[in-house]
Amino acid sequence: MSLTSIEICAGAGGQALGLEQAGFKHVALVEIEPLACATLKANRPDWNVIESDVHSFSAKKYAGKIDLLAGGVPCPPFSVAGRQLGADDERDLFPEALRLVSECKPRAVMLENVKGIFYPKFKEYREVILGKLQDMGYRTCWRLIHANDYGVSQLRPRALLVAIREPWADAFVWPEPHPSDAISVGELLHDAMAAGGWSGADAWARRADGIAPTIVGGSKKHGGADLGPTRSRKAWEALGVDGKGIVDEAPGSGFEGMPRLTVKMAALVQGFPPEWNFSGRKTAAYRQVGNAFPPPVARAVGTSIKEALNGQPSGDVTRCSRAGLDAR
Repeated sequence: MSLTSIEICAGAGGQALGLEQAGFKHVALVEIEPLACATLKANRPDWNVIESDVHSFSAKKYAGKIDLLAGGVPCPPFSVAGRQLGADDERDLFPEALRLVSECKPRAVMLENVKGIFYPKFKEYREVILGKLQDMGYRTCWRLIHANDYGVSQLRPRALLVAIREPWADAFVWPEPHPSDAISVGELLHDAMAAGGWSGADAWARRADGIAPTIVGGSKKHGGADLGPTRSRKAWEALGVDGKGIVDEAPGSGFEGMPRLTVKMAALVQGFPPEWNFSGRKTAAYRQVGNAFPPPVARAVGTSIKEALNGQPSGDVTRCSRAGLDAR
């Protein structure tokens, strides 16, 4: 049977898609950006997409009817690329997520953020979040998850908070990492790079024999679509990719030099399926891709949550505990 979920800050649907694959049925997906909402509706017309600020959304009518509340709350308050204001940042939506948890009382919670939230300066804030969830009856834990451990051809470390009510909490185990499942960027993107007739695609794929650095989506204040700061661009260059921008089409037959990624290629690196389409022009579409939660990671953790809620744990015995922090 499908379990029910609400997702906040749904973006372009990376987390929602992965949770759908894990067996969750979304009763509501809340997203403030119109183009991201258009992406969700275009790919899943049957999803209940609510274009709204999370502050204006109430989950009271779903009380007692929800198995999972999930979301990727905004990362700038904790990101090294931002000012790291944490709770003092107006974009911090952890308080709103906790409000929604108190309103709909889901059996489980899954919230994603950047690894910066594990920095020592945010220890007290993490403990406040855990304490409030524990007061509501949840067993809680943080973990640092690497996307390449779950079949994604990209590093992408992310902080995940999982909270589960008793008596289901004892059945939750983190999914077993399988880093060998992540294929190289060359193998992943060979066909996409060759789609325009580029004769150098085979040689390029052999050179691109590693996994990608973290794809960076940036914000509206960022100037354009590129693959991140200087260090990231150098890592892309080692894979034979020009990270200074995103292009509209794959290299043509006479192309020479280092190719750039298209939005679709970047989406493949994030773990989206080829048929997932993104609304808006190139820069806006790329930001949706870069800010997404990789679907395979959401599927892996979502499956572990589903098994716990169904009383069917599997994998190792690393469980949530009242210690609340496991950032290995």
